[in-house]
Amino acid sequence: MGVMDAPANRLLDDCFAHDKKRLRHAEALAILRERVRPVAGVERVPLVEAAGRILATAAVAPRPVPAHTNAAVDGFSFAAGDYDVAAGKELTVEGRAAAGHPLAGKPARGTAARIFTGAIVPEGHDTVVMQEDVGTSARAGTIEGRLVVGIPPGLKRGANVRKAGEDVKEGESVLGSGAVLRPQDLSALASLGFGEVDCFQRLKVAIVSTGDEVVRAGATLRAGEVHDANAPMLGPLIAGAGAAAIDLGVFPDNLQAVKECLGEAARGFDVVITTGGASRGEEDHVVAALDALGKRHMWQLAIKPGRPMSFGQIGDTVVLGLPGNPVAVFVCFLLYVFPLLRRMGGAEWPEPRRYKLPALFAFPDRKVGRREFWRGMLRETEAGLAVDKFARDGSGLISGLRAADGLDRHPRGCDRSEGGRPGGIHPVLGIRDRGAVGAHRQEQVRPPLVARAVRKRDSPKTEDRRFWLSGPIEGGYSSRLAG
Repeated sequence: MGVMDAPANRLLDDCFAHDKKRLRHAEALAILRERVRPVAGVERVPLVEAAGRILATAAVAPRPVPAHTNAAVDGFSFAAGDYDVAAGKELTVEGRAAAGHPLAGKPARGTAARIFTGAIVPEGHDTVVMQEDVGTSARAGTIEGRLVVGIPPGLKRGANVRKAGEDVKEGESVLGSGAVLRPQDLSALASLGFGEVDCFQRLKVAIVSTGDEVVRAGATLRAGEVHDANAPMLGPLIAGAGAAAIDLGVFPDNLQAVKECLGEAARGFDVVITTGGASRGEEDHVVAALDALGKRHMWQLAIKPGRPMSFGQIGDTVVLGLPGNPVAVFVCFLLYVFPLLRRMGGAEWPEPRRYKLPALFAFPDRKVGRREFWRGMLRETEAGLAVDKFARDGSGLISGLRAADGLDRHPRGCDRSEGGRPGGIHPVLGIRDRGAVGAHRQEQVRPPLVARAVRKRDSPKTEDRRFWLSGPIEGGYSSRLAG
């Protein structure tokens, strides 16, 4: 892989500034969508290594696909003008065409040619009959011992023929800049002859845990300590956004040490993501360190879980402060950090796609003025697929994340089932194949889904909502971001 150029863009200085005391979910997304821009450089990547990468230069077809009009089946080619569609026709076979070995010359008029799948259709021929549908005979002495095929009636002109350019035309834009390359996209690029593609370089993202009480998994816990459950989760989440994650360990509860570590991280990474230390407590030093080193904006978000978050910059490096509870970290990453990383990495801002499903639960009385994201599970019912809610809502309950197939978006300002206000679902977890329930259950991750819900007024007992599901690809967001 070769670096082609340096990053052409940088984020606006102080791009996370706002003048509101509390931000709604939609307002937070609007700020990020408007102000975040690609900052990654470009490099040339071998096609076989390009899955999941973000395309930097549009892929334009240098030639048509297929390059030649060819046979879709094994059989016999002929000209429709030599054939009687009502009565059928017997034609003498003259020549043979195989894939990679086209027929030399033009066959005589009124003859057929033996042809195999993928072979170029001989000049003058436009139709192929499947070998299973013909009758053959050797008429020695009548037609000099040559093979004759009986073509049945009813065959349309162009049958069993793949025309040149029917998949991709020469000069067609196949994938645009910003497209996230999937395996099927690599197949399309390979069919066009691309051995390498220009991709945006992966963002370098640092993971930082904070707190003297936090120790890494595998260590023996002392009184008051907890294992770091966030870093092992953030690594694959960041990788799923197309970035390269580096774990910098646990920063201690010491302001000077945090300043030194954070400053060093800012010099080597595009983005630094911290967990914990994002509130205003005496021992939460990330906020103070960021204030001293750069610019920071505490976003009081009207959501649950996830309040508060901090967004800031140290020079050109973005510093994101997530809460400390794993559920809040997960939800905030999927709602805000994932699309931010995608956009900074060169893709278009990813918008979730949504499909409708009914929900099996009603809202209890809820606090208004904020949007809540509950953990929802898909259920098979007699009426089809529906969504249920995980029983407990605590932001420290990792079991809720493990059970969930999506995030149920409880609408801001709606305190109960009744009243007809629309609800909302915004799932961003992956659907899984669930094996036997219990300690030895095997789970296979499927493509992630996105969902949303809207309530119906005529449901007296259950919350007959609409649950939108989408997939595949990252975090429930569409992968076809451009092109």
